[in-house]
Amino acid sequence: MKMVKAMCVGLAICGSTWFGTVWADSGTMGSTDTTKFIVTGDYIIGPQDVLEISVWRNPDLSRQVTVRPDGRISLPLIGDVEAVGRTTGQLKDAITEKLKEYKENPTVAIVVQQVNSYFVYVQGAVGQQGRFPLLTKTSLVQALTLAGGLAPDAVRSRIVVFRMAGEGSEPQRVMVNYDDIILRGAENFDLRPGDTIVVPSETMVLLP
Repeated sequence: MKMVKAMCVGLAICGSTWFGTVWADSGTMGSTDTTKFIVTGDYIIGPQDVLEISVWRNPDLSRQVTVRPDGRISLPLIGDVEAVGRTTGQLKDAITEKLKEYKENPTVAIVVQQVNSYFVYVQGAVGQQGRFPLLTKTSLVQALTLAGGLAPDAVRSRIVVFRMAGEGSEPQRVMVNYDDIILRGAENFDLRPGDTIVVPSETMVLLP
């Protein structure tokens, strides 16, 4: 148990004071109305997101692009640019720097037209398993609540969050004690796109 608590404290990311909302996808991989997503300046771009990129006074360089599965977008003159993992501001700065090789003082604006990447997955001993699109930043506890809460046979001390790491890195595995968050003040961290939450049941694990 001490090891579990240590991992929870050591790996948990500080929860944000700005809490978002989660909409359930009815446990399926069906379509979602992406026009209902709330996109703010700290939104992290993901694969399949649709971006409107405008270069002032250069309509030939302005266009709507879809982020490819490899995390990049393609633009005239500058070619491929890494988009995944960046905010719109960071991507704007990267594009601006590349355009400076060809244009004097380029002015770039980026708008997220469609959010197609902001999902987490919840499995195991919860009220409703499935894929959950996130509207804004969402904490672990919020996601579990929208998944119908923990089932009576859930092993609350051994919830696991699987998180995809960067290219060439191993996926992270974070062990979380739910009661430590709710009752003992452990930090309730925000989820990231692609996170998978697994809530084991008593039949899945052997308790010490």
